[in-house]
Amino acid sequence: MNRILIVEDEEKIARFLELELSHEGYQVGKAADGRTGLELALSGDYDLMLLDLMLPELNGIEVMRRLRRSSDMPVIMLTARDAVMDKVTGLDMGADDYVTKPFAIEELLARIRVTLRGRKNAGALSGQTMLQCGKLHMDCARHTVDYDGTTIELTRREFSMLELMLRNQQIVLSREQFIEEVWGYDFVGETNVVDVYIRYLRAKIDDAFGADLIHTVRGIGYVLREEQ
Repeated sequence: MNRILIVEDEEKIARFLELELSHEGYQVGKAADGRTGLELALSGDYDLMLLDLMLPELNGIEVMRRLRRSSDMPVIMLTARDAVMDKVTGLDMGADDYVTKPFAIEELLARIRVTLRGRKNAGALSGQTMLQCGKLHMDCARHTVDYDGTTIELTRREFSMLELMLRNQQIVLSREQFIEEVWGYDFVGETNVVDVYIRYLRAKIDDAFGADLIHTVRGIGYVLREEQ
């Protein structure tokens, strides 16, 4: 049974989520401020966190920043703020998904299922555990990536996307294929989320090391090719 941590300072919303999640069979924990939420998240007792952005003690972005120093626990951010930069900042800090209030509980439950499934599938694509493309190396068993010996820190979602590309080198993958393999068939959202994560990977690999591995095939998708 999956355990979900709700970090939300509005008691009515927190209680509503607790009742709905419990009804769906999840075990639920709650925190009303960011500092307590971070402590509970780092305890290792939870499988996913629903994190509000505007919180006392520590705001949601700071909770994300500190959490990602030592944990890749899936996080879905909940907030009434729907500005694009708020979403980008949350994703940049390592959030797996972003839902704005007010939201339909059915949509949130679907996003939770997709995110939890993604966690189970991360690093579990069939085949060898040591992957390589030029100077880029991935150890799926240890969940590590490096370029020419320099460690690259990736989020769980970034790791899954890169693994899919490494296992399909020279093959152009569509956005829909990324969604199906990394997010899951019942993902509720736009396929342009793939473009966002491709930008993250390029920044951490191609841009950081002056490499030329991740290529766009206009109108189709993306492909990983060894540098010429």
